[in-house]
Amino acid sequence: SSVLAGRVSYVLGLEGPAMTVDTACSSSLTALHLACTALRQGECDLALAGGVTVMSTPSTFVALGPDNGMAPDGRCKAFSADANGAGWSEGCGVLVLKRRSDAERDGDEILALIRGSAVNQDGRSQGLTAPNGPSQQRVIRAALSTSGVSPDEIDVVEAHGTGTNLGDPIEAGALAAVFGPTRREDRPLWLGSSKSNLGHTQAAAGVLGVMKMVLALRHEVLPKTLHAEQPSHQIEWEGSGLSLLQQARAWPREASHVRRAGVSAFGISGTNAHVVIEEAPVRATTRGTDTAEASSLPIPLLVSGRDEAALRA
Repeated sequence: SSVLAGRVSYVLGLEGPAMTVDTACSSSLTALHLACTALRQGECDLALAGGVTVMSTPSTFVALGPDNGMAPDGRCKAFSADANGAGWSEGCGVLVLKRRSDAERDGDEILALIRGSAVNQDGRSQGLTAPNGPSQQRVIRAALSTSGVSPDEIDVVEAHGTGTNLGDPIEAGALAAVFGPTRREDRPLWLGSSKSNLGHTQAAAGVLGVMKMVLALRHEVLPKTLHAEQPSHQIEWEGSGLSLLQQARAWPREASHVRRAGVSAFGISGTNAHVVIEEAPVRATTRGTDTAEASSLPIPLLVSGRDEAALRA
């Protein structure tokens, strides 16, 4: 696995900073954070960041099977009353990153902006692999701080949400502590997890969450979180400012509001990451009416060749 980033760099001829990151479930968001840092510092002009997990052996099922946190039916029931463990999955996802000014100069299609990110560690907490609420709060607050936005400017959080009775209540409590105090009843923080749709893709989970939010921005809809007909009874929803996405909801672009999402990934390693995603800017159009009408007319194009074959070529 340590050669993976080098192999990609070798195939594509990339010479900037390259590294393979392993912080377990938070690997791809940690890689995304490092890639953004490299771009800001001018270490590269384009970056690839992502994550991959291929379950080539049954070791994960054995080590984290039904007796140690795996759902018997293999389904992640994030923040649900039926939560009974994770459902392991695999996958690969890669993001192409540029500085906004470079992307606009080059005429690239910008799918979304990374407003800010943060990474931290649980340190000596209640257990090596147990999630830590205060650390989750700190990493989210740090990401918001680097983003320059307040908690009430975030519409939705794509949560870590593995569907365990230990992790989900801790995560919901951390989110409520950060976002709850400033939320209005008519504008809750929407909460979902792609693990309910595709399972726990492990090292690819963070980048999957980013992709999900980018697609949600593009299609202007917040997807439904599955297997959550009854929200968890272990979570104090009343007054928390949180609302579980039990149904898909419209998320339209508005002139008076910039749509933003948070994405969390908390590794079993104790390394936590959070990223703030913002909708892409609207491209400015400078063409006048006359120009637009003229561009719709046929434009003749003269081609020539020495003979018929050359002309066809």
